[in-house]
Amino acid sequence: MRQRAAVHGLAMLRGLQLAGLAAAGLLVLIGQLAAFLPGFGLGMIFLLPGPILLARRFTGYARTRLDRWTGVAAPADYVPEPPPPQRQPDGYYRHDRQLYRGPRLPRFMQRLEWVLGDMATFRDLRWQLLNPLTGGLLALLPAALLIGGPVLLWRGLPSWAAVPGVDRGVAAGVLGCLALLLGPVLAPAAVRASGYLSRALLTRGGRWRQTLGSRAKGWFQRQGMSGMRVLSLLGLSLLGLPLLVLTVLGLLFGYGLGLIFLISPALSCMRWLANWRRHLAGTWSDVPVPRPYLPRPPLVRRPDGMYQVGKHLYQTEQMAAFHQRLLWLTRDRATWRDILWLETDPIVALLLLVPPTFLVVYGIWGLAMPRLWMTLLPIPDYGNDWYGKLGGSAAAAIPAGLLLAWLGGRLSPLVLRLHGRWTALLLAPTRGAQLAQRVATLTRSRADAVDAQAAELRRIERDLHDGAQARLVALGMTLGAVEQLVDTDPAAAKALLARGRESAQTALRELRELVRGIYPPVLAERGLADAVRALALDTPLPVTVTADLPQRLSAPLESAAYFAVAEALTNAARHAGANAVAVELTADAVLRITVADDGTGGADPARGSGLRGIERRLGMFDGVLTVDSPPGGPTRLTMEIPCASSSPRTSTSSERA
Repeated sequence: MRQRAAVHGLAMLRGLQLAGLAAAGLLVLIGQLAAFLPGFGLGMIFLLPGPILLARRFTGYARTRLDRWTGVAAPADYVPEPPPPQRQPDGYYRHDRQLYRGPRLPRFMQRLEWVLGDMATFRDLRWQLLNPLTGGLLALLPAALLIGGPVLLWRGLPSWAAVPGVDRGVAAGVLGCLALLLGPVLAPAAVRASGYLSRALLTRGGRWRQTLGSRAKGWFQRQGMSGMRVLSLLGLSLLGLPLLVLTVLGLLFGYGLGLIFLISPALSCMRWLANWRRHLAGTWSDVPVPRPYLPRPPLVRRPDGMYQVGKHLYQTEQMAAFHQRLLWLTRDRATWRDILWLETDPIVALLLLVPPTFLVVYGIWGLAMPRLWMTLLPIPDYGNDWYGKLGGSAAAAIPAGLLLAWLGGRLSPLVLRLHGRWTALLLAPTRGAQLAQRVATLTRSRADAVDAQAAELRRIERDLHDGAQARLVALGMTLGAVEQLVDTDPAAAKALLARGRESAQTALRELRELVRGIYPPVLAERGLADAVRALALDTPLPVTVTADLPQRLSAPLESAAYFAVAEALTNAARHAGANAVAVELTADAVLRITVADDGTGGADPARGSGLRGIERRLGMFDGVLTVDSPPGGPTRLTMEIPCASSSPRTSTSSERA
């Protein structure tokens, strides 16, 4: 009996501790919201990752306490932290499609996308918000009953709870004794039920809850995220005003007072903001805005040791590089279009982004919330000049405010797309810039093709010299020995002939392998689909191939696609730790190849020569490689090659009749 009482008493104590833990979680949530408001509202995104990661530590502590106090485990399922960015051979650090000089900014962007893209982060926020109202109150219920029982016995029932025909004193005594009895009895069950509720909030849960969560996530992405993005773009647009002032001052002092060393930093800072807004237009507004800047020309050194920039000669590389960078920035028309965008963007942002923001803020905080608060807690009607009414009725302002907030949320995605189109209007490359970038891309592709062809010729020469040629030389020497022994020692001659036959067969096999590496016979005879199927049979993993190719493509295009798929399958078998691979080939105006595996993920072209080789191979045909490989997997490679680029007019080589 004493042991049972100790169990119930300990459960009461655990309930109070769980209630305190829920209250602490609410305080942690308030701290995160204090960072979210300037982070999303004013564009100060550097405030976002830190509070979330600190809150994860608190949630991790809460998970251990729940497991210990309630016996209900709620394991963490956070996505692993991405590895730090690696320095590329050209000295830059890459994140997505952006290059950076140092690792700090790409590392920050990785961490930001990691914490905001992990659904476990939003499950932590859900637990911090809802647990005080669910598990916390349930865990506090036994203690409330234990405390409320004596209060009822002492104070009695209030007048509003009186029942006609029932004595208030008797009713208070019965209810008080019942509360004193039920409090300790219900404590273990309440503590365990609180643990189950916390686990339901902290983990993914069953299918029905995942379906409900996916719908809520979809709504949040459509409405909530759009509203946050509108606020962030508004903050970034206003942030452009001081940058515009600094840019104009740099140009005035540079050209007006001859302080030309101020021009390059001013224009570079402006380009950074413009590039960031191009990236946001593509990811938030679904309006891709490529960079329009002309490629920086290489520094030319003359035979006499001088550096030439235009018509000017310099003795030192530093001065030549400074002058070249200045000319590169100021002679590019995209730079002056950036300045025009920087001047007009705050005005356009105010016209486009303020209306939906005002509808949401005023609808919730100016109409609905004040009236709800005054309805639930009757207090003097203060601030009546600012809080709106509908037809003189304060209650009617509640649905009107919610309707305004809903309308603002519905307008946010449309406003985002309009703002993206506005950004593309001034920040997208012009026809001339596109042609210049095209020329630069073709120049790099041609250089890559020449280098790849030279490397392939060296490989073929090395394989012939070390393989088939050496065996043919040995075969000739064997036949010479046979010629000398055929009359004097026929048995030895016969043995040498058998050895020569084996050497000839080995040389033939190596020649066939060499030919297959240059251009596989199955690819020439049966086409890309059957060649990929044959390649799948030689892969040590189960590979499923789905092909929808209505007609044969040109030989160079099929060869590039075949070897790209071969490299992708090799990566999946060697490095991904995959159990199965799926290959899909479709072709209309674009040959689209998808290679997906269920491996560990984390593939990055910046850190792997195999993926960079695929990019170079596809780049010869204006193809692109898209890598979707989050840490933990799965990995999905999407290769797209324009079929028109394989025509005789544009391809690197063509078939001859």
